[in-house]
Amino acid sequence: MSTEERSDDEKKARKPRSRGSVSIDRGIDRLERWRSSKEEQRAEGNLRGQRARGGFEKLITRTTSGAIYAIVVIGCFFLGRIPTALLVAAMAWLCCSEFFRMCRLAGRMPNETFGLTAAALFPLAAYFGDKDGVLLLIFVLVFACGIWFVFTPRANISDVSSTVFGPIYTSLMFSSIVFIRDVEPGLQGGLLVFGAVASIWANDALAYVVGTRIGRHKLAPKISPKKSWEGLFGGLVASVLVWVLMSLLGIDPLSVPMSVLVGVLVGIAGIFGDLFESRIKRGVGVKDSGNFMPGHGGLLDRSDSLLFGCMVAYFALLMGGVL
Repeated sequence: MSTEERSDDEKKARKPRSRGSVSIDRGIDRLERWRSSKEEQRAEGNLRGQRARGGFEKLITRTTSGAIYAIVVIGCFFLGRIPTALLVAAMAWLCCSEFFRMCRLAGRMPNETFGLTAAALFPLAAYFGDKDGVLLLIFVLVFACGIWFVFTPRANISDVSSTVFGPIYTSLMFSSIVFIRDVEPGLQGGLLVFGAVASIWANDALAYVVGTRIGRHKLAPKISPKKSWEGLFGGLVASVLVWVLMSLLGIDPLSVPMSVLVGVLVGIAGIFGDLFESRIKRGVGVKDSGNFMPGHGGLLDRSDSLLFGCMVAYFALLMGGVL
């Protein structure tokens, strides 16, 4: 390079930059500093855009899995007694498995072979309409657990108790759906069991909406801080409306006054079923009973209200002369 060319390059290097270039550089520097300041939030997923995208994805996942669950359940109810019994047996087995998982987290060691076998058999015994068979199954379960306890030094009475209680709580209670469906193999049986389940779903949904919007007075703050008395009464209204609708559809002899009473009883039972399972989860320190349903948690999380609510519906309809 000649001396004149080097001189021209040095002059260009010494030439002051324009204001526009300086402003662009400063803007880039500010942008880089802003990006650096947000790096920790970005890594944790706490940026506004990330939260919005994550919330939308959770909503889609929750809605999709919930819709599939509802379609399968309702479809089996109306397909007949056998699909209903098989569905309930499968759901009861999964719920019992999740219950035993929480028992293990609490330090208990239930006999899952005995418990899960009984959980699958209770709804099938209910399908055959043999209440003596249900009683026999309870006796066999208790007797088998007694033999296991006697000949297993590591087992303690808490292990035996959880083994017996698990299938009774998650399966025998669930079998009420099969008993209701057995009232009539045609459309009326499907409508009755659908009404029982739909009233509990409506109860849960409206209780959540009312509770989040206007809930001020906590129902059970140490067990489920988000539940409120306002939500409870809102849920009861939804439950009653579903049962009144069932009466208006001509379910005989389901009168409107009886529908109101059944709706209130089923709604209250469903709420306490939810609180019961929440107490179990809080006791073992878990948020969900499992991860079977994406966006919802475990199947027991979605069935806790049904276990208590459907059993109360069965006895209310039985004493009311509907079954």
